[in-house]
Amino acid sequence: GVLNWVFNNLQLPGTTLVSFRPPVAIPFFMGFIFGPWVGLFTGFVGNVIGDLLSGYGFYWAWDVGNGLLGFITGLWPLLMPGMKFETPRDYGMAALATVVASFVGIGFPALIADPFILRNIDFGAAVSTEWLPASITDAINGAVLTPILLYAWNAYKARSGR
Repeated sequence: GVLNWVFNNLQLPGTTLVSFRPPVAIPFFMGFIFGPWVGLFTGFVGNVIGDLLSGYGFYWAWDVGNGLLGFITGLWPLLMPGMKFETPRDYGMAALATVVASFVGIGFPALIADPFILRNIDFGAAVSTEWLPASITDAINGAVLTPILLYAWNAYKARSGR
């Protein structure tokens, strides 16, 4: 949440409160390692804290969307049981999972909640100023940083004997 607050100041031009957010790798990582419910909690609560610290208030749809990022990546190892994040293929699949999770997870607030439930933006504007910019930046940050976190986790486990 604190890292979200720090990076919320790096807003992308031409968007609706979309920031460049490297901390998005944390819910992805938590989902992969500890499961979908931990990923959901981490993404949801981290976004709530970051938004409140930034003075944005509580935007439940975006909090749920960020929770979905961790939830979706948490499902990935369950769907691919042999994945232990030890081979280049595993890290590649993790990167792919973060890209999928970014577009699907952010799709909920940007493509469903904002235009159809909250009705605060029309669908076309939501695609161009919310969904695409947020999904693309989250996908890039996740695909680059999450495999690094997974590699570091494996190194930690190997040194600690876990």
